[in-house]
Amino acid sequence: MTAPSRHPDSAAPRGISVVVVGAGPAGLTVGSILRAAGVGCLVLETATREVVEHRPRAGVIEEWAVRGLARRGLARTLLERAQAHTECEFRFAGERYRFGYTGLTGRHHFVHPQQFLVTDLVREYADVRGGEIRFGVRDVRLHGTGSARPAVSYVCPDSGERRVVEADFVAGCDGARGVTRASLPAGRVRLARHDYGVGWLALLAEAPPSSDCVVFGMHPRGFAGHMARSPEVTRYYLQCPPGDSPENWPHERVWAELRERLGAAGAPPLAEGRLIEKRVLDMHSYVVEPMAFGRLFLAGDAAHLTAPIAAKGLNLALHDAFLLGDGLVAALTKGDDSALAGYSDACLARVWDYQEFSQWLAEMYHGTASGDPYRAGAALARLRRLFSSPAAAAEFAERYLGVRTTG
Repeated sequence: MTAPSRHPDSAAPRGISVVVVGAGPAGLTVGSILRAAGVGCLVLETATREVVEHRPRAGVIEEWAVRGLARRGLARTLLERAQAHTECEFRFAGERYRFGYTGLTGRHHFVHPQQFLVTDLVREYADVRGGEIRFGVRDVRLHGTGSARPAVSYVCPDSGERRVVEADFVAGCDGARGVTRASLPAGRVRLARHDYGVGWLALLAEAPPSSDCVVFGMHPRGFAGHMARSPEVTRYYLQCPPGDSPENWPHERVWAELRERLGAAGAPPLAEGRLIEKRVLDMHSYVVEPMAFGRLFLAGDAAHLTAPIAAKGLNLALHDAFLLGDGLVAALTKGDDSALAGYSDACLARVWDYQEFSQWLAEMYHGTASGDPYRAGAALARLRRLFSSPAAAAEFAERYLGVRTTG
């Protein structure tokens, strides 16, 4: 179904300079930047508007990313409603340790569920800035991305007709399973992949948060995480075997494991409630290099997947979108291609920095449950160093917040 907006579905629209494939945070941010500069663009999305605006995703947003959204007029609702987090808590060896990262850096995290951000971006792009958008399209295909005038075709959900849209550029923002990454020519790109060898059971509980901050539990039975999503809903994670089934985790087992893994001296009891989501995430990451080919530019999960270990995926998608949107505007309105020429390298510097931090953090999270005494001892040493070395604490805080990084 095509979403209601001021721009009903029609034949291939005129004046399209950029086709954006994917209506996630990256695609909608790119589209909004283009519309603000008067650049004609079309966003294509295979899901309906209702699905896009309601699918739950993580919502930890770094302060620099919020500033970037605000500068582009895309953060008004976020700034009104988001929670500002200034510290987190580590629980290990039966004890609780608060880590005040704002006191070390002067910066903080925002927590704003991704579906709320996407809802704001859809409204801003389509309803306020008058951007063309097609929801529910099928069988998207790319054509001639190495030529001067690439095209994207799709099947209209209402008529069943295949429509073709030519443009100057294509922005591939359609995620890990999208068509744009698959359209890159074999032999011209490198895919680097890392498998962490663990799974996370991602849970949403209809229960108020049990802590005023994010909690990380490192336990011999496995990692556990607690993240507030709203006053009524809490996100939890439980380490599990990769490929595990949510059916193996009934209500009673989930809460028993959470109580065990997040238990610590003086910790308040968990507020339990109905589990409204259970899915298993196999922890892996990948990076595509380069992130551009001809007139096709990838952004977000289409170019790199970062396991949610350090909550970096949304932030990387926004970083890509800022650089790509600004670069496309410069090329199309000023004839300046320099930002697009350096786009891939500029993005990948931050991507690899965040990937390395996620890998470092994963060993600290999972080492105690590895069954390997050496890894378990090393993981505990890393944890203790955060609370005994000011230099280690400052370094961790900066990387956790993305304060000092390349790119």
